[in-house]
Amino acid sequence: MGNSFGNIFRFTIFGQSHAPAIGVTVEGLPAGEKIDFEALQSFLKRRAPGGKYSTSRKEADAPEFISGIKGDGISCGSPISAIIRNTDTRSGDYSNLKYVPRPGHADFAAMVKYGEGRDYAGGGQFSGRMTAPLCIAGGIALQMLEKEGIKISSRIVSIGGETDEEKMFALIDSARAEGDSLGGIIECVAEGVPPGIGEPMFGGLENRISQAVFGIPAVKGIEFGAGMAVGAMRGSENNDEFCFENGKVKTIGNNHGGILGGISSGMPIVFRAAVKPTPSIAKVQRSVDMLKGENTVLEIKGRHDPCIVPRALPCMEAAMAVALYDALLEAKPGGLQNGH
Repeated sequence: MGNSFGNIFRFTIFGQSHAPAIGVTVEGLPAGEKIDFEALQSFLKRRAPGGKYSTSRKEADAPEFISGIKGDGISCGSPISAIIRNTDTRSGDYSNLKYVPRPGHADFAAMVKYGEGRDYAGGGQFSGRMTAPLCIAGGIALQMLEKEGIKISSRIVSIGGETDEEKMFALIDSARAEGDSLGGIIECVAEGVPPGIGEPMFGGLENRISQAVFGIPAVKGIEFGAGMAVGAMRGSENNDEFCFENGKVKTIGNNHGGILGGISSGMPIVFRAAVKPTPSIAKVQRSVDMLKGENTVLEIKGRHDPCIVPRALPCMEAAMAVALYDALLEAKPGGLQNGH
């Protein structure tokens, strides 16, 4: 269940970082929908490794659709399955990690839960590599949302606390030279979402978007609209007053981030997510040897991003897209309306 998301537009991610392939199975896409494979590949390329500020691992991230799509790119109503073959793995880089968990990684928790059966090479199923299948599902959802007049975009707010773009990337260079890493903040916006989408309480759009966003490894926090800043505001400052604009109800501000009571208000949906520094760093760190039952030190080998933030942008857009498209399908005639 932990690898699946959605009620109507439902998908399941499978594979591990160094498995022969990773992939996704998507259910619920209506038959007859055209998928633009070139646009999907361009979207996946934004996330793929190999850039100046990413790992040197080279992966084409070219999905192979093995079911659910006819030769002309039209969905046929059956589950859509796509795989991405892993071609540039170096599992030997992880040979010293079988019993020594990396600080900041899921290694220790996975040891406790899965024992000897776990796949620790490249982080296994906990690797950021698993966001590639998320971006396949998200890339499809983005195309479907665009047909509904909904556009999703994202931007880097800060890296290492720095908001100036030129200085951000200088900080990444500096951290990499020191064998360290950096995190940052990403903002994601959905424009054109009609009012009335979503459910109250546990089915709210914030809940559903957050669930998808936290499926991205390294995300440690999320806020909508004014977010944590509302804790220091008065009601007169936080409340977004209503007005008519071209015959439509709007709000003068957007502290609520486009969501009221878990339901879209018609204003842009805005969230910001905090991405932690890449935990695999070259600096020597303290850890434990689970086999020997003693303290030890760990020097991590392998190829890792000094900062995951630039490659996480399409992942945020994908997470927003799958949550919104699923909620939009529920609101359509025949969907799971009114929570039923």
